[in-house]
Amino acid sequence: MAAAAAAEGGLVGRLVAVLETYRGRDRVVRTLCYGCQLAGGALARKDSAQAPVGGRLLALAEQLSHCRTVLRLFDDLAMLTYSCQYGLGAKEEDSVVRWLSILNNLADQLYYPCEHVAWAADAAIIRANAPKWWALSMALWGASLLLGMARSLRILAQLRRKLQTQPSSSEKLRAQAKAEALTILSNAADLANAIHWLPPGLLWAGKFPPWLVGLLGTVSSLTGLYQTYVKGSTGMA
Repeated sequence: MAAAAAAEGGLVGRLVAVLETYRGRDRVVRTLCYGCQLAGGALARKDSAQAPVGGRLLALAEQLSHCRTVLRLFDDLAMLTYSCQYGLGAKEEDSVVRWLSILNNLADQLYYPCEHVAWAADAAIIRANAPKWWALSMALWGASLLLGMARSLRILAQLRRKLQTQPSSSEKLRAQAKAEALTILSNAADLANAIHWLPPGLLWAGKFPPWLVGLLGTVSSLTGLYQTYVKGSTGMA
């Protein structure tokens, strides 16, 4: 029992540590948001008697999403600092990874102001075409996700070659490969949703039911939470 209590305390302590950081809290809120959308969409779809409960869960998901949008108003400076620190990626050994990272940072940097304008237009703070700015922000997010996937695939190819030439470092290399594979999974799930939120007419834009959006978002969010947990456990940067 003492061991179980210690394990529970360690788990709770780790959760508290995650919630005390902005990124950690955002991941938890994101997971709750998509989880509510998954459950709400499933209930509203499966049984009409549970439709009111599903509707309330979908409303909660919408409010959690709005919360995250407002909090992202303060992300520009952090993103700019990261982009400036990375610069032209002089420390990267591979030029393909370097340029994919630079373009990824650029897409992320442009995403934030576009989303801010869309949010402000929706809130009637400024006069602007909100749907146009939302579509632009989604396109930038989708581009960022594609670039991130391409970067991870390139790194995976490099790690595969290193595994053949550096068997003594296989454990570390396999851990890095696993992290990149999880990044690809997370980005792919988010990319599917990003396309869904684009204006109708492009691929499956606007065709996903709420439960599917929630499922994809939950997969991505849980993957991100797991990666955060692993980094915290191993002390990886």
